[in-house]
Amino acid sequence: MRNDRRYGPLPSEGRAATRRGLTCGERRHMIVYWLLFSLCAIFALEGGRRRRGSAVPNQALVLGGVFIALMIGLRFQIGADWPNYMAHYKRVTFLSLTQVLGQGDPGYYVINWISSRLGFSIREVNLVCGAIFAVGLIAFVRTLPRPWLGMVVAVPYLVIVVAMGYSRQGVAIGLVMLALAMFTRGHLVKFAICTIAAVSFHKTAVFVLPLVALASTRSRIPTVLALGVMAAMLYYLFIDSAVDRLVYGYIETEYDSDGAAIRVAMNAIPAVIFLLNQRRFELAEAERKLWRNMSITALACIPALMLLGGSTLVDRLALYLIPLQLFVLASLPRALGSNGRENGQIVLAVIAYSAAILFTWLNFAGHTEAWVPYKLYIGR
Repeated sequence: MRNDRRYGPLPSEGRAATRRGLTCGERRHMIVYWLLFSLCAIFALEGGRRRRGSAVPNQALVLGGVFIALMIGLRFQIGADWPNYMAHYKRVTFLSLTQVLGQGDPGYYVINWISSRLGFSIREVNLVCGAIFAVGLIAFVRTLPRPWLGMVVAVPYLVIVVAMGYSRQGVAIGLVMLALAMFTRGHLVKFAICTIAAVSFHKTAVFVLPLVALASTRSRIPTVLALGVMAAMLYYLFIDSAVDRLVYGYIETEYDSDGAAIRVAMNAIPAVIFLLNQRRFELAEAERKLWRNMSITALACIPALMLLGGSTLVDRLALYLIPLQLFVLASLPRALGSNGRENGQIVLAVIAYSAAILFTWLNFAGHTEAWVPYKLYIGR
């Protein structure tokens, strides 16, 4: 695999680890992941509905976000790409702020630079990244009919694998979720700010812009033009200088992400559910179009995965469609309920489905040993 001295290792998180069997002791250390999942499941079962018209944040939900931020931030040697992020941190310590701003993904590198200048470590970088991700996650699930059910769906892959394993893209997805929350509330300026911030952490976040632009219902032409201008600016500022590297890293070298087909399928399932039942979801027209666009894109990833030589490109872009899983599965009990009542059996089914994903990943994924046992970065 080629390394670029300016940008660091190519985006191939998860390749460094080799598969080996987990010991009984390591399996026992999975308990921290199951504890997080179980707490979310309990709240999802006990009064997990969002009160309509309520703007007061659920205190338990905020505490859940704090717990997730601490799990992400205080992890030690968790994630297959941990050595790469340590290398990024060490390299940034020798750069000036001007040089840091010229790096790819400047948002992430600025946090590293500030941490090093203050005499901190990668732990503080991860804490900031964990906090940003958690804020985006909580803001997004609070827009869902059952916020805690959305948390249940998020934990097995989005939280544990993505946010803990792919630091830069994890923050970018957190900011994308915050942007989507702003969009559903009609705050287009805040949406734009969040999207720009997301692209500064990982260039591929620009992927969400056309999906939102096509969902606009009021003043469509000015909205599309504004988003088009923003996309052009983002391309010029963050992507243009890295196109050659991205093409080489994702396409020409034909990297193949392990389990890409499974992750694409995880998006395709809620996509099919939504497209077949979209009129049963209580949504404004712009929101309905947004989730329809994301659903169609999720299904388009299937032939794209088969046709493109390198599946890493599709795999990484599909990560930005994970919010579709949270939205559909957390809305399903209400959408498929009857007589104005939610379907409790669907709540149980979503929890069981998410538990099966977590069990399968922890026990059978190719790089589980990079996450198990969970270790804290305290006093090191």
